[in-house]
Amino acid sequence: MSRSYACAEAVVATLLAGGVTDLVLAPGSRSAPLALAAHAAQAAGRLRLHVRVDERSAGFLALGLAKVSGRVVPVVTTSGTAVGNLLPAVMEAHHSRVSLLVVSADRPADLVGTGANQTTVQPGIFGVFVRGERAVDAADRPMTWAETVTAAVSTASGGQNGYPGPVHLNLALPEPLVPDDPEGDWGRKRLQLEVPEPAVEAGFEPVVLDAAPPTVVVAGDASPSEGARARAFAEAAGLPLLAEPSSNARGGTNALRCGRLLLGTELADQVQRVVMFGHPTLSRPVTRLLTRTDVELVVVGSGPDLPNPGRHATLTAKAVTSAPNTAQQPRWLAAWLAADQACGRRLDGLLAGLSYVSGPAVAEAVVRGTGEGILALGNSMAIRDADLAPILTKPATVYANRGLSGIDGTVSTAVGLSLGSGWPVTLLCGDLSFVHDINGLAIGPGEPRPALRVVVADDAGGAIFTTLEYGQARFADSFERVFATPTGIDPVTLASAYGVPARRLGGLVELRDALAVPVRGLEVLVVGVDRAQRRELSDAVAHCVDG
Repeated sequence: MSRSYACAEAVVATLLAGGVTDLVLAPGSRSAPLALAAHAAQAAGRLRLHVRVDERSAGFLALGLAKVSGRVVPVVTTSGTAVGNLLPAVMEAHHSRVSLLVVSADRPADLVGTGANQTTVQPGIFGVFVRGERAVDAADRPMTWAETVTAAVSTASGGQNGYPGPVHLNLALPEPLVPDDPEGDWGRKRLQLEVPEPAVEAGFEPVVLDAAPPTVVVAGDASPSEGARARAFAEAAGLPLLAEPSSNARGGTNALRCGRLLLGTELADQVQRVVMFGHPTLSRPVTRLLTRTDVELVVVGSGPDLPNPGRHATLTAKAVTSAPNTAQQPRWLAAWLAADQACGRRLDGLLAGLSYVSGPAVAEAVVRGTGEGILALGNSMAIRDADLAPILTKPATVYANRGLSGIDGTVSTAVGLSLGSGWPVTLLCGDLSFVHDINGLAIGPGEPRPALRVVVADDAGGAIFTTLEYGQARFADSFERVFATPTGIDPVTLASAYGVPARRLGGLVELRDALAVPVRGLEVLVVGVDRAQRRELSDAVAHCVDG
């Protein structure tokens, strides 16, 4: 009898009992028992299995699945460097509070440190970036297997403390790795485990904030439910709302299109309190506001380790409500909205007068073209350009990897968003983000396939650096090679090599026409964007607040 396979069966069955519906697998030898057990579970109709050859892509696929579904999603790897390749996804999951479960196969403990092939020290490999670590040894008593896995799932889901995040489950699997009877009694016994009802969060009373000081609401990267709470609070309290694109609060009557630009005006000098939702990271003006020592900072959220810019939050609360102050707030909100509308008109005029295709114009077309669907935004310029798009009455649900704001895993995460939601997804990203995660398009035959449209704003390099200190003329000799880093790769050719339909569009008219067609399957649209004038455009955008 293979104890390793019996252990793998118990692990997969316990995952199913804990509410797992999707599992991502990267191939390997030591993980063979888990691969066979997961495949059997899919054959029995109890699991949707996703297989990827690249562990880094697999990790971000699992991240996207977990982010959009709210469920724990395991990613299974073999031993050795395969585990290390998951670190970027684990780090992002840690900072964005996503329920990612790393299930790594390992050699038995007596082989660690002996030079055995593909054997390293896997416990502790993710350091401080996991909520917890658990170990299962197939040689231990079978009753301990399910207990350990159940604890890992509970920790990843944040069921005990409202703090979801990545967990590492390391399985020591001795040979033999395969069962004597491949069929076994899998479908007849272990799959009879029932999925428990999800826990209901206990109720709590919101903190009532007095409405005396001039207040703004800032919403950073957040889930749709958290974004809805931020928007509802701002509208009920009659306060201006500075909402990042991935806050899922950027809509309605109080959201400001030009919020980050208005923070350079006299209005911002009058702010005495900020009520913050989510994880704001997108702009330096917002960061400066949140770290001002003369501004009272109220942080709204649950669980430990809430963001605390400047380390001077005066209050943290799970929920807040505001006492009315009709003497001040209508005038305060009206002043912000009037300034925002004026700034928006100047911004529209600026973008309409350009003789080239700009990043903000592409982002606006994508935001409008996505409508009420699901929009994924790459980091660097894509999400910042989307931050200048007009406020829509019925905006898309937006996701971005803003935990650490890296460009890695962008395509794979978007694939996970589509597969996890069952809805079409539009992704806007730059050419570097696209090339960096091109293996996200490596989806084998027979695998579940997403409905995903990838729009690549191709500016032949890293445009964001032109807007930063390194983009100054005095760094011209080094800038192109060590900051812009053009790859010389045509995204259309690259996508086509992966068997994905791809085409280059001639400009904004073609882009709008393409976006008007419903998303079906997987496709890549590439739009050339001017980078040479990005710094000048950024300066001009900043001056749109001037009367």
